[in-house]
This record gives sequence, C-alpha cells and structure tokens, in this order.
Amino acid sequence: MVMSAEQTVERAQMPAQAKDTRPGIDWRGRALDRAPFLVACLMLALIVAIYGSLQSGVLSLDELNLDTAAAMTLMLAATGQTIVLLRGGIDLSIGGMISLGTVFAATRFTDDPSTTAFWALAILGLGFLIGALNGLLISLLKLQPFLVTLATWSILNGVAMIILPTDGGSVPGWWVGFASAQLLGLTSPVWMLLALLLFWWWFRATRAGITIQASGSNEKSAFLSGVSITRVNIVTYGLSGLFAAGAALFLITQTGAGSPTIGKDYILPSVAAAVIGGVSLFGGRGHLAGTLIGAFVLTLIGNLVFVLHVSSYWQPVASGVILLLSVLASSVAEKAARSRVQ
Repeated sequence: MVMSAEQTVERAQMPAQAKDTRPGIDWRGRALDRAPFLVACLMLALIVAIYGSLQSGVLSLDELNLDTAAAMTLMLAATGQTIVLLRGGIDLSIGGMISLGTVFAATRFTDDPSTTAFWALAILGLGFLIGALNGLLISLLKLQPFLVTLATWSILNGVAMIILPTDGGSVPGWWVGFASAQLLGLTSPVWMLLALLLFWWWFRATRAGITIQASGSNEKSAFLSGVSITRVNIVTYGLSGLFAAGAALFLITQTGAGSPTIGKDYILPSVAAAVIGGVSLFGGRGHLAGTLIGAFVLTLIGNLVFVLHVSSYWQPVASGVILLLSVLASSVAEKAARSRVQ
C-alpha cells in the first residue's frame, strides 16, 4: 500500500522517534533544525556589525540591493544544491551547467525579445534535462552522485569550451539591465530572493519536497513506504540543474559575456553556503533560508576583504575559516538542542 506524503515522512523518521515517546518529542526535529540556523543568523549579524563599523550605509536599502545582486548567482546555485544535499547527495555538475548556460546566452541571445526568451527557456529546460539524466544514471547504475556529477561537469565544461573557447560574446542591453531594474525601491534580485523563499515555503509542502527530505533522512524507510527512489533522484537533480541554469542566466546580467570556465567558481561555494546555513551533508535536515544566509555570509566576506584593503587571495582563506567555525558551532548547538529535547 502506498502511503501519503505525511505518512512517508513519519515512517522515515521512525527510527529517531522510537528512541523517546514523551509528548514533547515531536519537536525534536524542529529543534535540531533550528540550532544550526540560529548559528548562521548570529554569524551573519556579527559580520554585518564588523562591516558596518568599517563602512557607512551598510544597513541602507541601496546596500541591500547591491549585496543581494552580488549574492544572487550563488543563491540560485545553492538552492539547487540544497535540494540535492537534503536528498543526501551532491551535485558538481552545476559548475558545467552555469558555464554552458552563459556560453549559450552569450552566443544565442539577440535584440529580438522573442528569440532571447526562446533561448532562455531552452537553457532552463536543458538544465533540468541534464540534471534529470544525472538522477537517472545515479539510480539505474547505482553509482555515487559525486562520480556521476563530476563526469557530467567535465562533459558540460568541454562542450562550453567547444562553443566558446575564450570569454566573449554578448547579450542585449535590456537583459543586462534586468539586475538593476527596480520596483518599490527594491531591485529585481531582492524580489528574486523573496520569490526563492516563497518557492521553498510551497515546495516543502508538496509531495516532491516531502519525499526528497524523507529519502534523505532514511532511504530504506522511504522506499518501504512506497516512494520511488528513481523518481526522487530524477526530480532532485533535475531541479538542481534547473536552478544552475537560472544562475547562469542571472550571472550573465552581471558579466555581459559568456565564460566557458566561470561555473567552477560556484561549485564549492554552493555547498559551503548550504553547510553554513545548517544543511546536513548526510541528508534530511536543513532549510533554504539558512542557505541564503550562508550565501550572504560568503558575499560579505568578500566585501570585508575589499574594505580592509587586503589581498583578494585572503578571501578563500577567510571563507574556509568561516565554514569550519560554522560547522563546529552548528555541531555544538545541535548537540545542545538534542540534549534538551531528550
């Protein structure tokens, strides 16, 4: 008998819940989710405070618009990565998809809005199909996601270099202007940020969102509850590819040109943003809001490096330290939350 989505999650979480049957145990998962998220919030507040002490106008609307635009490509890539991490996997192919997406846009977009819209939709569709293929290969061949997506990344990167061997091409001016378009004082990236949060609020209530998280928590229990693991993998990696393609389309509003190698710069940061935000690398636990905060943290680190007038080579060092500290702090907070609910 196939269970409902809610029953699927309950079945997947049964091993953890069976350890304690007290009335308050239903809040256990929420408490464990909340602890790393609060750590990420505190880390962002600390960085903003330091940045604000060095630079005026940090809390202004203009700064919010600028920082959100700077972080949006990473946010889009990390959204797809978050979905994959909740499933218990990882997607390295987003680097290749971002590179290929910018290359297609730079060589296919024209001043004709209908032609550009067609190619934009084609890039999004290609991203979903490539991601879905990753999920299918992982399920049918029983291969590790790391290896499958690493191979896909290499293939996509190679195709991008064949189409555009060096950085170049161009996109229409009205496409570049999208990133600075304003409504009610907020630029389009800020509205995109709100749209991502609304998407997540809706997605987590859908059967797809519930089964992805349940499969990441306990794949065997989810399978016994009637969940098709192959279908879950196809949807999971398909969405990751879709968001990577979206990241490429937004990135080219910033650069105005295509790059066959630029995608590699977003692979590890997309994972780091999710981990800083409290998403578990072992699947089943996390929230997109934390990932978006993690993306802001990584972006503001770059701003701090610039304001302090130190070499940009220190940025990855600082990012690595922040990542390590966030993992340690989240681990301590999670253990404290676990002891409270037990």
